[in-house]
Amino acid sequence: MSGGLLVAGTTSDAGKSVLTAGICRWLHRRGVRVAPFKAQNMSNNSAVVVGPDGRGGELGRAQAMQAAACGLAPDLRFNPVLLKPGSDHASQVVLLGTAIDTVTAGNFHELRPRLAETAHAALAELRAAYEVVICEGAGSPAEINLRAGDYVNMGLARHAGLPTIVVGDIDRGGVFASMFGTVALLDPADQALVAGFVINKFRGDRGLLQPGLDMLHRVTGRPTYGVLPWELDLWLDAEDSLAYGRVLGRPAAPRGTDWLDVAVVRLPRISNATDVEALATEPGVRVRLTVEPAELAAADLVVLPGSKSTVADLAWLRETGLADAVTAHAAAGRPLLGICGGFQMLARAIHDPVESRRGSVPGLGLLPIEITFDPRKTVRRAAGTADGDVPVHGYEIHHGYVSAADPALPPLLRHADGTGEGARLGAVHGTHWHGAFESDEFRRRFLTEVARLAGRTGFKVAPDTAFATARERTLDLLGDLVEEHLDTDALWRLIEAGPPPGLPFVPPGAPH
Repeated sequence: MSGGLLVAGTTSDAGKSVLTAGICRWLHRRGVRVAPFKAQNMSNNSAVVVGPDGRGGELGRAQAMQAAACGLAPDLRFNPVLLKPGSDHASQVVLLGTAIDTVTAGNFHELRPRLAETAHAALAELRAAYEVVICEGAGSPAEINLRAGDYVNMGLARHAGLPTIVVGDIDRGGVFASMFGTVALLDPADQALVAGFVINKFRGDRGLLQPGLDMLHRVTGRPTYGVLPWELDLWLDAEDSLAYGRVLGRPAAPRGTDWLDVAVVRLPRISNATDVEALATEPGVRVRLTVEPAELAAADLVVLPGSKSTVADLAWLRETGLADAVTAHAAAGRPLLGICGGFQMLARAIHDPVESRRGSVPGLGLLPIEITFDPRKTVRRAAGTADGDVPVHGYEIHHGYVSAADPALPPLLRHADGTGEGARLGAVHGTHWHGAFESDEFRRRFLTEVARLAGRTGFKVAPDTAFATARERTLDLLGDLVEEHLDTDALWRLIEAGPPPGLPFVPPGAPH
């Protein structure tokens, strides 16, 4: 077969990414050669892929997760256009893994034809190589102000003749109005591709929902392919940090007598927040995102995560009082971890003529290093050791680098060639490596040291927690949810045969 499907949504974070991954895992289990695709993603959560030329490139983290659901290594074609917001008005454009420009809403239209052409070519290559490609939309297809240049929602569906399903988050309320309105705001040609709906995050009695599903079918002429239940265990590989609640996941009971409390500062331009998910898989570790200075005082470990705008987010830390809370935490000898942009904030000084263009600014001064930003972006996989013998794997995505450091400062990690990476000084730790805590032995050793420094003598790491297993368990759960709660026979027909003919027009519709 050679089929395809577009998973669109009523809003951002409606469930497009997880539904796409679930459909991919269901098809993969059936022996179908399936691949994911998202023409354009806007996210600061990215993964690193080594391309055929040996260079590292970026794609959206969600597409890396969906690739795993398909049993595939990530491929830059799975997300040909990645927009990484650096402010409310500008985004870095990553095209097939490489940063090529920075755009604003005002000049994006000038670059859009090139981006659309690249996205269409990537999808064509994938459809020639795989039996099925499951595409994910972005935001909502009913963003009618953007329809003219769209190449990720109905513009993509029209270009490739893709049947489309619309997923809505019932937990937010108003899901029936959102689904009806999504269809009713599309022009007739777009509506002809929208085959039906999926309800996401439902809790309660399905019987109480059925009258609404029946009426939605009557007023749109389109069925609901299924209702996915609310599932607390779906939190790994979040597409956006806004998808997190205050506490990540469901912390399991500690193996010892003490809990570890981890406070992660939710920076305005937080990047690769998924770094702390590995910590949250450990029993007895409670990981929460916060913007409250008072919450840092009670934490055993404070984490400054990655940032797409290090200097701007550092200024925000100072404006909110969080910088004082971070330095007070470190002055008390309590554990502090900076990752990538968060590591850069710990420096004595930051010299940035690239991202913020503010020149030299003082850092928090918690590590005797200086950071300089280079126009050339470091994007690569990383491997090495910690403490001499513990294997660690990760990846790097950053413009800033350590340009000066106290020669006596010990590194946190070492590259495979023996050169140092990051730094540690007392209870202060920092590294440019993302994903390092997915290395199980390193994570356990780090948390054991955190517990010692924090005085949590009753905390014990679990010897059997495996992050890769937890991720696979999540993907299998997504596949199970699709198989158990969606009409998979109808989905199969849709993927294989395309949208049903004669779908009714729902007025008023957008003008032709």
